[in-house]
Amino acid sequence: MKTTMDGSQNSAQEYSVPNGHPKGKLVRKANPERSHFYSKFTPAYEAVWPLLLQKRILRSIEKLHIPARAKVLEVGIGTGISMSAYPQHAEVVGIDLSNGMLDQARQKIEREGWKHIHVEAMNAEELTFPDQTFDFITTFHVLSVVANPLKMMSEVTRVLKPGGKVLIINHLRSETPWLAKVIDQADPLTRHLGWRTKVGVEDVVGDLPLDIRVQRKSSPLSLFTILQATKRQG
Repeated sequence: MKTTMDGSQNSAQEYSVPNGHPKGKLVRKANPERSHFYSKFTPAYEAVWPLLLQKRILRSIEKLHIPARAKVLEVGIGTGISMSAYPQHAEVVGIDLSNGMLDQARQKIEREGWKHIHVEAMNAEELTFPDQTFDFITTFHVLSVVANPLKMMSEVTRVLKPGGKVLIINHLRSETPWLAKVIDQADPLTRHLGWRTKVGVEDVVGDLPLDIRVQRKSSPLSLFTILQATKRQG
């Protein structure tokens, strides 16, 4: 539902960027209209995913207490199951690689009359926003499906303002060795379905200038971790 992942169709082309861009003179740009893998699953996603995840996502966004005029980015917004939680006094941008899912999100925005949210097609690993644009960045169940989680998080950190907050909900590899080993056995199967079980906190944060403030399971038996981090000043 989100961005390029291992085994999906090649949806990128080379293109030039202005001199001085941190990626250099030539980078890879997604062609979201070719993201057929995710688009064909849009109806099933819209029917099932909210039942499994929406309550947890909405509650986590509300706990951010996003202030007036804050700029918010959601990476991998999909069909927009999170959008109702964003306060109307904020400015919210949602990105995704799947035009099929973005069409669903746009329909919700129009139906609800939300003027504070707009969505656009973009690759999470190649964000086109300027440095230090956003006060808050959220991403839900995306890091397991992108080709390079640390590259995505590097881009997230780049466009986040110093002191800004990142909210992540995702399956992250358990730090309990025996449990991690058990769940890792499912990795060959889940890769065929489009996601990986072996993404850990170190794959998300690495050496990035992020200080983890919250790291907890959404419930005692949950497979998912809620991670909140703040970008260091300077």
